[in-house]
Amino acid sequence: MVTRIRRYAQIVDVLSQYGFGIGIERLFPGKTKFRLPSTGKSIDTLTVYERMRLVLEDLGPTFVKFGQIMSTRAELLPPELIEQLKKLQDHAKPIPFSEVMEVIRESCPDCEEFFQEIDETPVASASIGQVHRAVMRDGTVVAFKIQRPGIAELIETDIAILQSLAERIETVFPETRLYNPSGMVEDFAHQIVKELDFTRDARNADRMARNFRDVPGIRFPKIYWQFSSPHLLVMEFVEGVRIDDREAIMAMGFDPHEIGVRGFHAYLKMIFEDGFFHGDPHPGNLLVTKDGDIVFLDFGIVGILRPEKRQNFINLLFALSTDDIELMIRSLEGFGIIIAEQDREPLRDDLYIMMHDFGGGEAEVGQMNFSLVVSELTESMRRYRLKVPMNLMLLLKVFMMVLDIGVRLDPQFNFSKEVTPYLVKLADTNTLSAGYIKRASMSLLEGADALLDMPRNLNLMLRRLS
Repeated sequence: MVTRIRRYAQIVDVLSQYGFGIGIERLFPGKTKFRLPSTGKSIDTLTVYERMRLVLEDLGPTFVKFGQIMSTRAELLPPELIEQLKKLQDHAKPIPFSEVMEVIRESCPDCEEFFQEIDETPVASASIGQVHRAVMRDGTVVAFKIQRPGIAELIETDIAILQSLAERIETVFPETRLYNPSGMVEDFAHQIVKELDFTRDARNADRMARNFRDVPGIRFPKIYWQFSSPHLLVMEFVEGVRIDDREAIMAMGFDPHEIGVRGFHAYLKMIFEDGFFHGDPHPGNLLVTKDGDIVFLDFGIVGILRPEKRQNFINLLFALSTDDIELMIRSLEGFGIIIAEQDREPLRDDLYIMMHDFGGGEAEVGQMNFSLVVSELTESMRRYRLKVPMNLMLLLKVFMMVLDIGVRLDPQFNFSKEVTPYLVKLADTNTLSAGYIKRASMSLLEGADALLDMPRNLNLMLRRLS
């Protein structure tokens, strides 16, 4: 077990290797000894943001996770740093199989009675857990997700150090307070502690499976609760290809366009109907099986939206597609973002210029890039030091990732055309005219502005679109 003092020393050593020794000396004057970068690590050609990423990678799982979560905070951090944080990879040295079996025996003493084999070679190895394929005595193939031994203690130590460093940074470098380092660490600690409990992962999977029980073509792995615990998750083993592997999908005889439509509609349902969505839709977490089903994996990160927050997101998308600056500001405030009175007029000007640059509501479908618009919006938030809640940033990140998958599957993917049936399904057909449906779908921003019927703002939307 790594003691806090020893871990502090490791952190200081890594920081100094990448040229941050002077900063450490300012934080702890006269109390640290740092060394210049070793000859094995040339940093002369690296930017400060590249060096920051390398520091996180060298410091291991906690810091990699911290960087990955911070990569969603584009409204707080410089774009150059965000780009580097997005490159962080959650890979780790495999756990020795003897240690894997120790975790299994401790977490599930009876497991060996029910399983005839457990593959020694892991299917995947990440910072928190490792996955192994196993076969039950009745021939059922399952996946064992084992929590890395000692990871909880390491994360606890690292969080305490991060909290201490954040407080010290805010004291020594007052200008950093606008980035709220302590708040960043607090948000991270809240998230990472949840990910350490595998039963929460299992509950999330079960809840999504219930939400989609009547939706064909969308599946979630079955959880074997009798064998699972906070440190061990046993679930159905799913074989398939990554959802962005267009060639493999076609080789199996499926239409990539249809797969994209189905996946997109699944997320629309999660966000706008269920208010409970899968929060990590990178292509490795969405598989297409030989039967053509889309299977979701990894439920450690989920988003939860109350009905009023779903309404606010609809308002934001609607505002982006129709150049409604006032509605855009109100929808941001609806997420709890506080805009200082003196910043309102300059912010209005910036948002107006942004929408003019991107074509706004006059743009034809496909001319506007939702990711670029959101990037510009978050840059405005950063410029005016707006504190954006994590659930909104997660929602925007997820929406952009899902749209990106759709475009990879079909560069000509027409999101507005595909969203129209979804609008019809959800809308109050006694209120929404066919003309509204057509105009709303054609105003979609890269197909992302699913203007769903919500009672509170329906009349406003109808008036603006009539």
